[in-house]
Amino acid sequence: MLALSSLLQQSSVAHAATPSIINPLAPHAPHFPVKAKSVIWLFMNGGPSHVDTWDYKPELEKRDGKELEGFDKNTGFFTGNVGPLMKSPFKFERHGQSGAWVSEIFPHLSKQVDKMAFLYSCWTDSNNHSPALFKINTGMSRMGFPCVGSWVTYGLGSESQNLPAFVVMYDTLGRGIPKGHSQNWGAGFLPSVFQGTALKPQGSPIDDLERSPDLTDGQQRAQLDLIRQLNQRQLASGPIEPDLAARIESFELAYRMQMAAPEAIDIAKESDETQKLYGLDNPKATHFAKQCLIARRMVERGVRFVQIYSGGMDNELSWDGHSNIKANHSGFAAETDQPIAGLLADLERRGLLDSTLVIWGGEFGRLPIVQKGGTGRDHNPHAFTMWMAGGGVKAGTLHGATDEIGHKAAVDRVSVNDLHATILHLMGLRHEKLTYRYNGRDFRMTDVAGQVVTPIIA
Repeated sequence: MLALSSLLQQSSVAHAATPSIINPLAPHAPHFPVKAKSVIWLFMNGGPSHVDTWDYKPELEKRDGKELEGFDKNTGFFTGNVGPLMKSPFKFERHGQSGAWVSEIFPHLSKQVDKMAFLYSCWTDSNNHSPALFKINTGMSRMGFPCVGSWVTYGLGSESQNLPAFVVMYDTLGRGIPKGHSQNWGAGFLPSVFQGTALKPQGSPIDDLERSPDLTDGQQRAQLDLIRQLNQRQLASGPIEPDLAARIESFELAYRMQMAAPEAIDIAKESDETQKLYGLDNPKATHFAKQCLIARRMVERGVRFVQIYSGGMDNELSWDGHSNIKANHSGFAAETDQPIAGLLADLERRGLLDSTLVIWGGEFGRLPIVQKGGTGRDHNPHAFTMWMAGGGVKAGTLHGATDEIGHKAAVDRVSVNDLHATILHLMGLRHEKLTYRYNGRDFRMTDVAGQVVTPIIA
């Protein structure tokens, strides 16, 4: 009787799980109740310099031009171009009730600091872009693993059944996509339905979004019904095949997207005041402003995860200021400052900030020393700053610290695993329990590490 009871219970559990397998993007309850329902990750591609943006270091000014004793020349990427310490070319001021230091390159975001929780003591384990991008996106410094957006949609599904659960937007100015390409938003060994859908910068944002002119809506619907019937017959004839179930759902999602996606990305429907708030009338910021406004429209319609990349492939075409940190960071800050500030303000006034976790950051920081041959900075895996806002974050929090010159994370260090554990926690997911069995092993986003950074949780 005990054995029979156990078997019946397993059968019941399996039966209950079937709908989520047939539609893997159906919304799932989180492990515990939270406010956050969606994520907007503002990815500053290339490695923004923490000591030139958010992490003010007076000691760096005092020691400008002096050698950094005991410095390991292998820390950065260009080991033969190591110069002395270099102060920031930007002025810093305190802002808000939190008293957060902000560089002059962020005049709009400086007014939003009391919404943010700063993580000053982040660190990673790679000084090269591609491995560092994989690390910050997937938790592993090599390709082939699911990214954060894929894990979140795997764990929670999507509130929208007419739009992709996970949307990615990259540079629209012809500067290319991040190093590592689409692996940065890939699903790895998770079913492919959980990978990010990248919106193309030119032409139709999604391939085949418009119906073929040879088909009427009725004809296309009839084709899809026949395909669905044949696939479901195959699905019912044997063990459940997740890939086939995902393919069935992808056909249906593509059809629904033909109706919903054009409306979701049509920012012309927004008021003039809203468009100006994001900076669509600012020639330097128009492209990123459009993406931030689309991101808000996406989460408003139930999209679970949106990631926007600022900067493209090559060094000076991203936040990778090797030769001239002042020109590089001034340029990219001018593109992103007003749109991101507008996004935070717009989310708050629409009552969406509590339910939307906003993340800002890159793949690593930059060294406090100058790179010989210019006025730029090399990569620094030992320290970088990120901030989060909304989505259950304790606003106005200043967490952790680097050493006196910004070389290394020194106080309350935050690893990439810790960062991922915290993001999942804010979405109501316990990182130890969010697993997927692959090749005989239960994998998780944080591997065998990760601690939630509780001081930034509201």
